[in-house]
Amino acid sequence: MTTPADREPQPVYLGGPRFQTDPVALYREMRREHGAVAPVVLDGDVPAWLVLGYRELHQVTSDPQLFTRDSELWNQWDRIPADWPLLPMIGRKQPSILYTVGERHRERAAVVSGALEAVDPFELKGHAERFADELIDGLCGKGECDIVGEYAMLLPLRVLARTYGFSDEQGPGLVTAMNDMINGREGALDGQRHLAESMFALIADKLVRPGHDVVSRMLAARGDFTVEEIAQDLMVMLAAGHQPTADWIGNTLRLMLTDDRFAASLAGGRHSVGEAMNEVLWEDTPTQNVAGRWTSRDTHLGGQRINRGDLVLLGLAAANADPHVRTDAGALTGGNNAFFSFGHGEHRCPFPAQEVAEAIARTGIEVLLDRLPDVDLAVPAADLARRPSPWLRGLTALPVTFTPTPALGASR
Repeated sequence: MTTPADREPQPVYLGGPRFQTDPVALYREMRREHGAVAPVVLDGDVPAWLVLGYRELHQVTSDPQLFTRDSELWNQWDRIPADWPLLPMIGRKQPSILYTVGERHRERAAVVSGALEAVDPFELKGHAERFADELIDGLCGKGECDIVGEYAMLLPLRVLARTYGFSDEQGPGLVTAMNDMINGREGALDGQRHLAESMFALIADKLVRPGHDVVSRMLAARGDFTVEEIAQDLMVMLAAGHQPTADWIGNTLRLMLTDDRFAASLAGGRHSVGEAMNEVLWEDTPTQNVAGRWTSRDTHLGGQRINRGDLVLLGLAAANADPHVRTDAGALTGGNNAFFSFGHGEHRCPFPAQEVAEAIARTGIEVLLDRLPDVDLAVPAADLARRPSPWLRGLTALPVTFTPTPALGASR
């Protein structure tokens, strides 16, 4: 007779409410049941592996030959329907930097990094302050607002669009299109179309009239990369820079409004803003899980046999909490930045992009706390809800109250 203890451990469905309500406990259970690498299933019962271990994730991201970004190797393509909901995340034959490998990827990454590295940090901070003030001017007289919907989800793309070379007038339309695309609402396809059309129009303009902006620098350094490839990379950078940065702002402000350790920041302190942002990258990282890598041959990882062509998902949040490297999970992380929140290896988020994201997020938080110094939660912390996604972790809303203040206009 077979007992429950004799049964094979069942794969975990990568979805469902526990990824929003208590992912830390879920990852702990998965690690206890399966070890450092757990079998999971995606929508449509599509199998994959989720890497939970810190060392194992380091191994995967450090070996681009064995664990490659070439999605053509996937052994499940014959069962993936054309309307599979994860196709925007796990694409095939996409001409972007995400799925380029080898020397071609390194050359492409150098073009991206060079264009972002040349962004003037003082100019970037100035843009972030100006747009943050503009957004707060629109809500500061009400005495209440939703920080996520009315602020965090609007700020990063406005700043990024300005550094790319878009006009300030184009910014709001791009924000709406991006958020529609990310949220999967009825306007998702229209949003995607608007972004693509806007990007190709901007590139066409910069080919004729280059300026001091990211798009012009990428075009000047593109070598034999096509305009289509440059456009794809710019759109990837725009999407990757907007949503995680918006969630970084929202998750950090949630922490500061609910944890007494960071209360001093609400009175205008600056030191603990950085500490809170760093802790979020360890404990509540916006990018929870990433798809993915594909094995180029049969191998073993974390005690599991991985077949050639299997999809390996990067469990960034789980690895950050791995008890083998976080022996005291309750301890403050301080200035330790050995987290996986920006990835690792050849396909990690470029370092200049990290600096841009951090500058936008920190400026956005500091300006808000400066303008609304008595901001406070409008609901119990337990009522705050997360978006239903196992991939990105962010709040659906962050309702707050504050003393109404006058708009600054151009006087700031």
